[in-house]
Amino acid sequence: MLENKKFGMISLGCDKNRVDAERLLGEIRAKGYTITDDIAEANIVIVNTCAFLNSARKEAIDAVLDCNEYRSENLEKIVVTGCLPEKFSEELFPALSEGDVFLGCNDASVLLDSIERSYREGRINAVHGGQESAGARVLTTPLHYAYLKIADGCDNRCTYCLIPKIRGKYRSYPIKQLVSEAESLGDLSELILVAQDTTRYGSDLYGERKLVELIQKLSALESVEKIRLLYCYPDVIDDALIEEIAQNEKVIKYLDIPFQHSEDRVLKRMNRRGTRAEYLALLEKLRRKIPGIAIRSTFIAGFPEETEEETERLADFLREAQLTNCGFFAYSREPETPAFRMKGQIPSRIKEARVKKLYQVQEEIAKSFLRKKIGTSVEVLCDGIDYERKRFVGRAYWSAPEIDGKVYFNAPDAEQGKVYSVKINGADSYDLFGQTEDFE
Repeated sequence: MLENKKFGMISLGCDKNRVDAERLLGEIRAKGYTITDDIAEANIVIVNTCAFLNSARKEAIDAVLDCNEYRSENLEKIVVTGCLPEKFSEELFPALSEGDVFLGCNDASVLLDSIERSYREGRINAVHGGQESAGARVLTTPLHYAYLKIADGCDNRCTYCLIPKIRGKYRSYPIKQLVSEAESLGDLSELILVAQDTTRYGSDLYGERKLVELIQKLSALESVEKIRLLYCYPDVIDDALIEEIAQNEKVIKYLDIPFQHSEDRVLKRMNRRGTRAEYLALLEKLRRKIPGIAIRSTFIAGFPEETEEETERLADFLREAQLTNCGFFAYSREPETPAFRMKGQIPSRIKEARVKKLYQVQEEIAKSFLRKKIGTSVEVLCDGIDYERKRFVGRAYWSAPEIDGKVYFNAPDAEQGKVYSVKINGADSYDLFGQTEDFE
């Protein structure tokens, strides 16, 4: 029934969601079906959704509605997958009539059967009817880098976060399975480890944290040149992990540490483990043990009862911490979270103003960091070509894909996935500009 159908995919949200989307595409590819990146050509479109925030839920529903506009062309079926139906299928299935098939985060195994059923029976709600795919993925990233999701779910119970109610308890994937999956992804300039909390990897499965052992096993693969770590929670970055990052040449000297705030009272209300003093001590230790390490973080502004003074103190923390990259988000009041019921909810305009202020503080820090690179040579991994700028584009070690700044450079030629020495001759707030030594 599906042999002559073309499949399209729209994946929203985080890089963990991207991995799920790639597994769904793997199920399609395994059957030999056609995959197109042109939604207008697709007979079946899969919308892999995020539901972390209200804005993400709205984006997901809008994407389904936008896809529905193609019904007059080739489109026959819309499959809604991922976090949104995983958590809200009972409300979503009757309300979002534009969707033909609804599947949760771990239902890849019934994807194709459910689509076939929908051709025979009409709309299908198959959420929680299957299991995760164990087959090969179809990469949606450039071929020289890929994400490896090492665990799913979360046990941290931050008071603002819906993830445990969407993704469930923390679940590590076995080391052997992850090594095999990484090997199947082909030759990679960069393998990026992700989870809701990478640092707790193995604690559920093996009774102790095994991130260091996993890194060592992945480092032994000849197909993997470098490993990048995202989402490392500060309270469990221990000496063993720091030593591994410092000594392992394959591990990029970069850590993503989601601090979320700096002030003790706010952190406690968020149910975050750690204090301002402990965070600053960790940063000092990381820089002492791993010279030149780049540190990225995220922060939430406008949490219930956050005061203007605490916002100012957070800005002071940024100036003291001198983080390489940062993201800032206005607190989103999510139903079914403890913070939803907290007193002292802050108006949106104030939250947005605080986010803007924090970005302004970090922008000055980033400018200072990047200006110091002018006149120096920087090793840059080429990610491709920016046709609008008419330059090659890539990243230095202090930048992860999509979330951090870029390096735009001129060169006689450059190959995606290769590293080039780029002489920096310009900088703005987030990006660098330069050329290779042999460019005339």
